[in-house]
Amino acid sequence: MSRDGQGRSHWFDDEAGPVVRPYAMTRGRTSHAVQHRLDLIAVVVAEPHLDDPEDDHSLSPEHVRIVEMCRDTPQSVAELGAELDLPVGVVRVLVGDLVDEDLVHVNRPVPPAELVDESILRDVISGLRAL
Repeated sequence: MSRDGQGRSHWFDDEAGPVVRPYAMTRGRTSHAVQHRLDLIAVVVAEPHLDDPEDDHSLSPEHVRIVEMCRDTPQSVAELGAELDLPVGVVRVLVGDLVDEDLVHVNRPVPPAELVDESILRDVISGLRAL
């Protein structure tokens, strides 16, 4: 916090403008119950039934921005963090709030361990051709 010439304190930096700490956006939370599903490449999609998110006064401007960004094009958690210029941990908490409110859903990529091995697919195709 800086002080002006008259001894009053400022909660902003003259060069940066008003500053809101990330923990203020998340109300002090550093994680969310759905956080385990929110890796960097998880894709956030706005629910199609949504009205204008700005009409919901319980949402912060960051929540509204996330919904608006995901409305036209699904966005990864990493893309949201980069576009909003927020730490990924903050984005995860905000997205978790939106999931709880059924405003967005998250599509997780298939883990590599669960992908079908290409050699198995070739064997299946060969077996089908042999019939």
